[in-house]
Amino acid sequence: MINKRLLIKNLLAHNDENSFYDKKRKINISEKEGKAKFLKHVCALSNSNPQNNSFIVIGVQDETNTIIGVDFFDDSKIQNLINAYLTNPPLVQYENIPFPHLPDDKVIGLVTIRPKGNNSITSLRKNIWKYYSGTVFVREGSISMPKGVNITIKDVNANLVKSIENHAKNNIKHTLDSVFDFMRKRKDYTPQYKVFKEYFVLCWSGKKKATKDDIFYSRVDIELVNEQVRLFFSNLDEVSIEYTSDSFKIIEYVNLGLQGSKTYIPLEATQIHFTNNANYTITSKLLFQPPQYDKKVLHHIYNANNAIVEKLKNDSTLNTQEHITLKNLPMTYLICYFNCFHDAMNKLTEAKPFIKAYKTEVYKQFKEAMRILRKVKYS
Repeated sequence: MINKRLLIKNLLAHNDENSFYDKKRKINISEKEGKAKFLKHVCALSNSNPQNNSFIVIGVQDETNTIIGVDFFDDSKIQNLINAYLTNPPLVQYENIPFPHLPDDKVIGLVTIRPKGNNSITSLRKNIWKYYSGTVFVREGSISMPKGVNITIKDVNANLVKSIENHAKNNIKHTLDSVFDFMRKRKDYTPQYKVFKEYFVLCWSGKKKATKDDIFYSRVDIELVNEQVRLFFSNLDEVSIEYTSDSFKIIEYVNLGLQGSKTYIPLEATQIHFTNNANYTITSKLLFQPPQYDKKVLHHIYNANNAIVEKLKNDSTLNTQEHITLKNLPMTYLICYFNCFHDAMNKLTEAKPFIKAYKTEVYKQFKEAMRILRKVKYS
């Protein structure tokens, strides 16, 4: 089993960007340009590595290799994006890898592009941003370049990548150290660990909240320490957790509502199933049913949000009521969008730089709204 933290260190130490790995400060697949560039690199790495894994490391300063980190990214539907935009799409996995020196809410993103194992060429299925349908990309050194469709696929990286992965194999010391580190770091939130199938060690913690019928957890952190992969992290959401001898299940809830009346709505169920052959699978199912509201009420909220955004753009002073409305603006825009106000999320995206400069709490809500939208959209 590969220790993903060691793998990232080996990739960064091995060489600069090359034909089997790329590194990025961040990616943004919420916008067309960021989505197009991400797809371009996946396409190029897939075509240039027909017999071995290739990688994109996210959260690293390009010039210095400094590990800076990015927000936890839980988009389990990234394969749906790949399938929608690429012909002969490779299998792609995004994982969140914690590093000891990073803040709790930061990780390094590791995108693994699996080899297709054949000579099929990956290309763009449809136009996106400035790239046209049918375009083929390959890696030339550290650059993803467009090429003609009659390219020759060369197998030049397989042995080197295999050597790097072999040097990142896990051992008992790494596993034990990781368990102790987790238990120490999360001591305020009832940390626990469980061994599955005598092989996998999963650590988890959370702030317990008992209701009349259920038990929920907030500030949840879940790590598969064998691979140094953070499976779930949130300061905001509440989740329910249940497990058996061979599976671990998380149901994530989001707190949505209007005018001070909010409720926890199931968003997604994620289940990790461990098998006897030293393997595991992660499956997810979207549970979200958007709350529906009276259109007249929503029109009033939508117009009030638009007026506040205009004030932020013009650097105008907000009154007391507008400050209160601003606190909930990202989520109320999201509710409007789910109630057929189709331009609501465009309005929210336009407001992003002004929200980010205004209040940290509101910007956290903005990121949460965009995360929920991603999950729903790519399902």
